Amino acid sequence: MRTELVTTLKRQATELLAELERDREPILITQHGLPSAYLVDVASFEKLQQRMSLLEGIARGERALEEGRTLTQSQAKTRMARWLK
Repeated sequence: MRTELVTTLKRQATELLAELERDREPILITQHGLPSAYLVDVASFEKLQQRMSLLEGIARGERALEEGRTLTQSQAKTRMARWLK
């Protein structure tokens, strides 16, 4: 991953965005020597959002299991039948 100063971003935004789109490699922006933000291309960001959504769904399922919010197979079939009519 590439690291750039915030001043570089200010001065060369167009070039950095073109490189970002071409290379699809995130760029870490630092300010006063500390990490400040990441620049990512749109396609990579959307893919990350989809993955995050999937992982959040898995986490909700795991919490439901831990809390005992489960159904038997026959209960699940009954509920699904309502939706599939």
